[in-house]
Formats: sequence, structure tokens, C-alpha cells
Amino acid sequence: MTGRVARSGTGAEADLFWEDLVPGRRFDLGVTEVDRDEMLAYARRFDPQWYHVDEPQAATSEYGGLIASGFFTVSLFMRAYVDGLLSRAAAAASPGLEELRWLAPVYAGDRLAVTLEVVAQGPSRTKPDCGTATLRGSMARLAAARPQAPQEVLRTQFRGWFFRRGGAS
Repeated sequence: MTGRVARSGTGAEADLFWEDLVPGRRFDLGVTEVDRDEMLAYARRFDPQWYHVDEPQAATSEYGGLIASGFFTVSLFMRAYVDGLLSRAAAAASPGLEELRWLAPVYAGDRLAVTLEVVAQGPSRTKPDCGTATLRGSMARLAAARPQAPQEVLRTQFRGWFFRRGGAS
């Protein structure tokens, strides 16, 4: 739509468009630290399984302590994705996830590096002013509250619709 300003996923003026999301391009979405209070509040509200909320029982389990809900962990990924890419991308929406894997337990105090890679792109069949990008995200533990080797803790693959340059707002 000529003359209209393309907006990012957060409403700011966009500077990243579908044409910029070429296969192989990688984005460093930063590092997030798992906050114990947030982790527990989320689990108590949305996923109150014993290994997320019962500290004494979790301490004697194979986990050795409370672990984050996988859905809490993916919400940390989403926040990094919004802050690191969607805040500047002319994003339309997402037609959904293709993969979501929790690969290792996440603990309070863990520092997780978040990355994103463009796997594929193509024009949208239903939205002529948009293109589709297939994105693969990952979170890897850098440092842990517990002695563990750095490892990937989350992997996801999904598609997003992004406006073409000059395509829409």
C-alpha cells in the first residue's frame, strides 16, 4: 500500500521485510536469565505439576530441584523473538508451529542464548502483499545454577508472514 508506513510487530516503523529474510540468515536474539519468581508464578498459574511447583518433592527427584514448565520456556523464547526481530520486522502473523521440542530441563538461574535462523522463504499463496518465512529457533544453556554442560534446551520451527517492501502496513 503505497504511502503507508509499514509497522513492526510492536507497532514501530519496520525496517526488516520479507525480502530480508533469506535462507541461511541468522539472528542472535540475546541471552535471557530464568527468573525463579517468574518461573514459579507461571507454573502455579498455568502448569502446576509437582516438578514445577513442589520444591521438596522436586529436590528428591531425578531433576534435583524445580524445573521450568516447557511452556514458560517457550514464552521466554517468544519474548526474545519479539524483542530481537518482530520489534523491527514488518510482521503480519504466523500460521503456526511445525515443531516444538523441549530437549533438557531448565532451572531457575539458567542463562539461555536465543538464536533464530531463516530456513526457507516463499511468496504467500493467500496474501499477495506478504511472503512466508520458515524460521528455526533455538535456546541453549550457557551457564546453569546447577553443574551441567552447555546444551540446547529448546528447538522450534514455525512459519511467519512478513510484508513485502512497499506491500502493506
